[in-house]
Amino acid sequence: MSTARREGVALGFDAYSPREIAARVQAAGVAKARSDALSVLVLAVLAGAFISLGALFFTVVVTGAGFGYGVNRLLGGVAFSLGLILVVVGGGELFTGNNLVAMAWASGLVSTRDLLRNWALAYAGNVIGALGTAGVVLLGGVDRGNGGAVGDTAIAIGHSKAALGFIHTLALGVMCNALVCLAVWLAMGGRTVADRVLGIAFPIAAFVTIGFEHSIANWFFLPYAMALDWGSPAASEMATGAVVNIVAATLGNIIGGSLLVAGVYWLAYLRPGAQPGPAA
Repeated sequence: MSTARREGVALGFDAYSPREIAARVQAAGVAKARSDALSVLVLAVLAGAFISLGALFFTVVVTGAGFGYGVNRLLGGVAFSLGLILVVVGGGELFTGNNLVAMAWASGLVSTRDLLRNWALAYAGNVIGALGTAGVVLLGGVDRGNGGAVGDTAIAIGHSKAALGFIHTLALGVMCNALVCLAVWLAMGGRTVADRVLGIAFPIAAFVTIGFEHSIANWFFLPYAMALDWGSPAASEMATGAVVNIVAATLGNIIGGSLLVAGVYWLAYLRPGAQPGPAA
């Protein structure tokens, strides 16, 4: 094989450089911000369902697992990765990932109105998808798995999240979406489906294992837990805590995704006057 051909093969399969990823993410942000409302909403409903399936997968995997705290959560985190894999590879508009649209906004390629429109449509569709999935899962009786232990795990997850408090959840939300957007960033650097899956799996497994808070996943975890725990003395307390959690996690996710990832990489690679730097 000639040198030129070997180089062509390498260039065809090697990951995009960080600077190339920044340009790809920015271009994707422009496309997302300019998409028609119905397409964004439909794909957002799918994304909410996909993340909910990952959350349910996590719940089942950690139920009854006896490998110790860290390993149990790691296994659950790998399972939860299914959600973002489906969003990125299968196609979906996920609010937390769409915080990266802020890169196109910072470059002046999309308006503030278009940015907020995309976020609002994505968030609304994600909520519909998450609540719809919770409803179908309830009808299917998945909570009865392992003699009802799956339901007990789901309720325990809901109570744990509802008890966190605003500042605690805000901080966990910031770190969560930093990792989620980095997962999307790595996926944008891949050239094959396998590249994207590997790029997604580690950051998502990390955020779940550590215990960070994802607003869209919590639109499944918390309503599902409240429905299963309906009528118990602690149900109303969980409902109040759920509102606090959702608000704080959403704000934290916006900060983590749009500032810590989109903002930092925009400053590094896309701001006016940014120097080319090394390719890798």
